[in-house]
Amino acid sequence: MAARTGEQFLRGLKGDREIWVGGERVRSVVDHPALRGAAHALAEVFDLQHRHADDCLMADPQTGEPINVSHMIPRSRDDLQRRHRGLERVAEFSAGLMGRTPDYMNVTYAGFAGRADEWAVNGNEEGSANLVRYQKKLAREDLSLTHTIVHSTVDAAKGKYPVGFDPVQLHKVENTSNGILVRGSRVLATLAPFADELAVYPGAIMPNAADVHALSFCIPMNTPGLKFICRDSVATNTNRFEHPFSSRFDEQDAFVIFDDVEVPRERLFIDANLEVYNTVMKTSWWPNIMQQTMIRAQTKLEFAWGLATRMAEAINSAAQPPTQQMLGEIAMYAEFTRASVYAAEQAAAEIGNGMWSCDGRPLAALRAALPVWFPRVNEIIRLIGSHNLLTTPARGALADETLRPLIDKYLQGVGVDAEQRSRLFRMAWDFTGTALGSRNEQYERFYLASAGRNLITNQAVALAGRGRADRLLDRFLLEEWDEGQEDGSRRLASAAS
Repeated sequence: MAARTGEQFLRGLKGDREIWVGGERVRSVVDHPALRGAAHALAEVFDLQHRHADDCLMADPQTGEPINVSHMIPRSRDDLQRRHRGLERVAEFSAGLMGRTPDYMNVTYAGFAGRADEWAVNGNEEGSANLVRYQKKLAREDLSLTHTIVHSTVDAAKGKYPVGFDPVQLHKVENTSNGILVRGSRVLATLAPFADELAVYPGAIMPNAADVHALSFCIPMNTPGLKFICRDSVATNTNRFEHPFSSRFDEQDAFVIFDDVEVPRERLFIDANLEVYNTVMKTSWWPNIMQQTMIRAQTKLEFAWGLATRMAEAINSAAQPPTQQMLGEIAMYAEFTRASVYAAEQAAAEIGNGMWSCDGRPLAALRAALPVWFPRVNEIIRLIGSHNLLTTPARGALADETLRPLIDKYLQGVGVDAEQRSRLFRMAWDFTGTALGSRNEQYERFYLASAGRNLITNQAVALAGRGRADRLLDRFLLEEWDEGQEDGSRRLASAAS
C-alpha cells in the first residue's frame, strides 16, 4: 500500500478499540459527535498529500511507491528543505492548531530508523532491527501513529520518572511465548481516537528506575487490554461559521491504561534495557523532530499575526500606537521563528550513520521561548478584540429576516460587512477563548516539556558550543599587566590573543 486517501484513513478507524469519552465507550470514532469533526479533518490531511503531491509525496527508496515525505530519512540539506515543503503544507491546513498530525510521528520514526545505530547498543541489536522494519511498515501503510511517553503523575514529590519499581507506571510483567506482557499507565496520547497504532518510547532519562520500566514498542490501537480515557471533548459545535476551529481541530488527548497487554516480539524495540532507554534520545531525536514542530509554530504565529491585524483593521484601530506595538510584537515572534528554522536548515549537517539533521542550537532556543510567546500572543489577540469578541451574532441570527438588516446597520466593520466581522471575531475567540483555545494554550505551555525544562536544555545545548564565548571572555580574564602601569598607557599583553 502507498500513501492513503482520506477515505482509506476513515475506513481504518472503524476497527474495534477501547476509546472512552466522558462515561461513554465510543463505538464509532468516525460517527461520534465529539470526534467526527476531527476524524474528517484528518481525512482531509490524507487527501491533501495527493492534492499537493509535488510537495508532500516522494518515492519509497526500495519499492518506488509514493509515500509521504515526512517518512524521509534525510541524507542532505536538500532533503531537509524538500521535507520542509511537505511539513509546511500540513501545518497550513490547521493553521498550526493541530500539533500531532501524523507527520509528527512519521518524522520521529524516520529519525529513529536513520540512527538505528544508536538503538543497537548494549545488546539491543534485535530491537534496533525491529524498529527499522517497523518504520518501513509505518511509511508503506501510511499509518496514523500516536504516542504515550510521559509517566503518570501520582506523587510529584517522587519526581517525573519511576524510582526503582513503581506498579502504577508502565512496566514489563513477564515474557510470553510471543513477546512480553506489560501493565501500567502512561500519558498523554494526543490523537489517540484517530490513530491506527500506539507508540511507546523514551520521553526522558530514568536514572534510578528499575529495568522493567525501560520499554519501547508500537502496537495496534485495538490490542486487547489497551484502554484510552479521553478528556472532555471541546468540539461543542459542528457549525464551522460559529466554531471554525473547535468544530474540526480537536485532536483529543487520552490517558492510557495497559491492562495486561501483550507486545509481540517483532514489535519490541527496547525490552527492559535501561542503558539503551537512557541514551537513544540524547543526540539525534531533538534536532530531527524540531524541524516539524517549529514549522508548525511558525505557521501558527504567522496566522495569529494575520488574524490580529485583520481584527484591528476591521475596527480601525490598526494605526493606533498601542495596537501597532502589540501587532509588532506578534510579528517579531513570527519572524524570529522563521529565521530560526531557516538558520537551522542552512546549518544542517550529517549527524551520524549518513543521516542529516538541522542545527539544533537555534531550535533549542526557540523551543525555550515558545511557551512564553504563545500565551502572550493569545493575550494580545484578546486585548485587541476587547468586547468585540463577545458581540458576534450566530449564523441563525444573521439568517433571520428581521434581525439581519439591524445587524448589518449596527455591527458592521471598517471594510467588512457584519457577517464578515462576526466571522472574524468568532475566529479570534475560537483561537484564544473557547475550550479549544484554552486547551491549545495549555498544550503550548507544556508541549515538549515546560518552559523551565526547555531553558535548561537550551543551556546544555549552548554549553556544548561555548568556545567563542569563552574566547571572548578569556581575552580579558587572562590579560597580563605590566608591573607599575595602572593608567591608560599600559601595555596589554593578552594571553588569549
